[in-house]
Amino acid sequence: MTKIAGFILAAGLGTRLKPWTDYHPKALAVVNGKSLLQRNVEYLQKFGITEVVVNVHHFAEQIIEAIATNKGWGSHISISDETDMVLETGGGLLKAKSLLEGHENFVLMNCDILTDLNLNLLINQHQQNQAIATLAVANRETSRYLLFNQNHEMVGWKNIKTEEIKLPGKQKLGTAEPTPMAFSGIHVLSKAIFDKINFTGKFSMIDLYLDLCAHNKIIGYDHSNDLVLDVGKPEAVVRAEGLFK
Repeated sequence: MTKIAGFILAAGLGTRLKPWTDYHPKALAVVNGKSLLQRNVEYLQKFGITEVVVNVHHFAEQIIEAIATNKGWGSHISISDETDMVLETGGGLLKAKSLLEGHENFVLMNCDILTDLNLNLLINQHQQNQAIATLAVANRETSRYLLFNQNHEMVGWKNIKTEEIKLPGKQKLGTAEPTPMAFSGIHVLSKAIFDKINFTGKFSMIDLYLDLCAHNKIIGYDHSNDLVLDVGKPEAVVRAEGLFK
């Protein structure tokens, strides 16, 4: 089996994490002596993933220096440079295509997510379903939900605050109501997705999934019993320090 790569999204501006991000990238925010980036590199290592791509934009030089100084924390880390323009999650993936070549599948995750999710279970489900993407989702409250049919296939998206609904995969629903699930910012992707991307420039992974879900298998993996924490705000850093040693 071809080894799986990791792609950590670290290019964001981190506006919710001010004032830290006025002078540093959010990827280097520290939880109990370790940066979010280091924690996620080491998290991937637990599952044998040591080939990692990290995209950079905001204070890119600080991230590059941290990786070099720490010798990738034991992993081989390639940089996808977005210093000219931040490309969002989907655009960032497309730009990094050449760095991910040679891998049938790869794990994509936000640098500000900390979790104890068993990645092996997520990867196994992805491979068994022969999906182009498998998304870690949970039954929790959020303002925006992904919608899934009875076969756990993504069919749409809903914004609770605005009541906006997008159902491009409506034909996959049958008579059942779609199940809303909160996305956890962790995906396993097949390299086949690159041949299906119809966007260029700046775009989000959610927009890409909405474009593809009607005619492609995008699966939700329910990990509601796992710990997952979005370390996007200063108060979340304090909470993370009580959960991740």
